[in-house]
Amino acid sequence: MDRDSSDEDDDRRNLTYRNDTTRSSFNVEELEPQMRRRSKLTFHKGYLFALVLPLLIVFIYFSTDIRSLFTSDISSFKFNTVSDQIRESQLQALHLLNQQQSSLLSIWNHTFINSNNITTVQFDDIKATLLTQITLNKHMQQILLSPYKAGDTLQNGTALDPSSAGYGFHRCRKVDQKFSERRTIEWKPRRNKFLFAICLSGQMSNHLICLEKHMFFAAILNRALVIPSSRFDYQYNRVLDIEHINDCIGKKVVVPFEDFMKLKKNHAHIDKFICYFSTPQPCYMDEEHLKKLKSLGISMGKLEAAWKNEDVKNPSRKTVKDVEEKFGSDDDVIAIGDVYFADVERDWVLQPGGPIAHKCKTLIEPSKLILLTAERFIQTFLGSNFIALHFRRHGFLKFCNAKKPSCFYPIPQAADCITRMVERANTPVIYLSTDAAGSETGLLQSMIMLNGKTIPLVKRPPRNSAEKWDALLYRHGLEGDSQVEAMLDKTICAMASVFIGASGSTFTEDILRLRKDWGTASICDEYLCQGENPNFISGEE
Repeated sequence: MDRDSSDEDDDRRNLTYRNDTTRSSFNVEELEPQMRRRSKLTFHKGYLFALVLPLLIVFIYFSTDIRSLFTSDISSFKFNTVSDQIRESQLQALHLLNQQQSSLLSIWNHTFINSNNITTVQFDDIKATLLTQITLNKHMQQILLSPYKAGDTLQNGTALDPSSAGYGFHRCRKVDQKFSERRTIEWKPRRNKFLFAICLSGQMSNHLICLEKHMFFAAILNRALVIPSSRFDYQYNRVLDIEHINDCIGKKVVVPFEDFMKLKKNHAHIDKFICYFSTPQPCYMDEEHLKKLKSLGISMGKLEAAWKNEDVKNPSRKTVKDVEEKFGSDDDVIAIGDVYFADVERDWVLQPGGPIAHKCKTLIEPSKLILLTAERFIQTFLGSNFIALHFRRHGFLKFCNAKKPSCFYPIPQAADCITRMVERANTPVIYLSTDAAGSETGLLQSMIMLNGKTIPLVKRPPRNSAEKWDALLYRHGLEGDSQVEAMLDKTICAMASVFIGASGSTFTEDILRLRKDWGTASICDEYLCQGENPNFISGEE
């Protein structure tokens, strides 16, 4: 078996030592007796040479490191051999990378340009993946070429930057909402005709969706919409810009409860109280809510159901004509409740900008104070390029486990899905909107890493007087209001580059509505770990 280089070095040193010993035993002392015995001989040039040669050898021995002479020659030879091998490997790698790049560019140019057999999202994913490989190819070639200072192009002149050839694009581009193609209805309230909004099911997000549907009903019925009192419902004017709705329509279409009561001289009568759903409970109205209405100076007749067998668990699809037939009336004040689960002209209602004609991006918009605070928070902590994640946990386990498959994901699986989106969207930070415990968010943070770097999860910090981003809320007495905090969360998420939501959450649905209306919706938006883009669910691709 061949010995390794260390054994050869040892042998070389031993061989040199033996040669050195031999040379050192040949010195002047050994010649002296011989010279004495031959002193009588006639001097000859040969004897002179014999005398000088040993002295020359001794001088060379002490003035030259013979071992280093031999070893350096061999090492130099070995180094040159390894260097040549590395160079040859680099050139082979460059050749293969060049071939790969040519193939990738060929695929780009001939396979996908005119393809009509794949969806827009699939096409963009393929382009993005392909461009990533081309860019990676470029990076590897540059590294291999760097010792030779060969520049930024290969020997055959192929450009290394795909974007220079017109291949660059934003992978998570915004969705074209096609606002000009919206189907809309004019909202023209008749004089002194009002619709009293009844929204009682669920939390604030449910109520906002219910209120938006009430606006559609009011437009169909040509009535002004009365915003409920904060003593009966949420205090909407703390989270919504009510006057923004009137400004966008160009007339008084929404009336706060206090203004309505002034018109009715603090005593109003609901002429007809119609329940959209009859099961499981008409209008979601119980005795407590009826007492609250009466305490506000509202009187009413008996509740009646529009349809006898309309169930909130299985709502039937309705049309504008159905609404006109069941709720049309010449009475001054009617009330309809609760319409959160109502399925009326779904495609019309869900289109970006909503079903009502207006001059703004959206009718239902956060208050100006919340909008400014959201912008200041983003400027302070996130920057313009960030992912927003609505990570619903509390109370969601039972809800999700009732679905097949479940929409409640273990932390490691959720972290893997989020990391893939970070890589796809190329964003440096994530805004976290969650009700999860610290133990869950801490574990989630520790598991979201890309290329060896932790991707920070940013939550809104507690109030700190040294920070000015939330000063507006504090000065107007809105700090600490749970509904204001929730709307602020939604607003920040709606402004994100990419949004990851929780399937089945009305909080998420409210954010998606804002993103569509504002034009911030991205083709990368999805429900967590489902790969389903909510911007295309309703078919507005």
